Amino acid sequence: MSVVQQCELVGLARSSLYYEPRGVSEGSLLLMRLMDEQYTRTPFYGIRRMTAWLEGQGHRANHKRVARLMEVMGLETIYPKPRTSQASAESYVYPYLLRNVVVARRDQVWSTDITYIRMARGFVYLVAVLDWFSRYVLSWELSVSLDLGFCLEALDRALGRGKPEVFNSDQGSQFTSRQFTERLLAKEVRVSMDGRGRALDNVFVERLWRSVKQEEVYLKDYESVSAARENLRGYFEFYNRERLHQSLGYRTPEAVYRGVAA
Repeated sequence: MSVVQQCELVGLARSSLYYEPRGVSEGSLLLMRLMDEQYTRTPFYGIRRMTAWLEGQGHRANHKRVARLMEVMGLETIYPKPRTSQASAESYVYPYLLRNVVVARRDQVWSTDITYIRMARGFVYLVAVLDWFSRYVLSWELSVSLDLGFCLEALDRALGRGKPEVFNSDQGSQFTSRQFTERLLAKEVRVSMDGRGRALDNVFVERLWRSVKQEEVYLKDYESVSAARENLRGYFEFYNRERLHQSLGYRTPEAVYRGVAA
């Protein structure tokens, strides 16, 4: 039996099987923990503000180091910035289609994003696909790198349940890749992308990340990728089926997505 088949049989991602702690020093991991929590509170903090905040907490770090760590973590400050890099020939950026749009039904708009997840030693990345109307998490996946594969896995799993009218993401290389967008276009889904540096264009996923981190990740220190996966699976079950949302009239995302009456 191949390694792929064995992983599928036990429900283990190959990234978990081969995981080794990332080559980051203990000092950098501590700074990344602090920066992740502060970014969750103040996503408008840029490199120099974050550097000053760390110094105020008694941690010396120059802005070049902070910039490098923010890049590793995939953190992008919320403010418009000039475009400093060009998309590759394999990428295409689509316009943002959701300005002033009223989202009034399930599967009208889905969106996706990636966030950094700390562990006791090291870190992983989490991607999720969310239905805007119900806040229902349709799929999610973990990876030890920012490679495209885990984003495609999450997208394929979500599309296995249905399809949206519009699919929104940021301009990350994973989401602008031809492999990602072609999957959506093949199902006649309209592709929408946030403006550069405008994370609030995808505000519902940003709120999801805040909930995941404050209610789950920051309360625990995952010892392994498999432990992170198991605990996050439990959290998303709770989030979808039990967690009452004020904005949903104190109903759960699953109840709203399934059309269950209050």
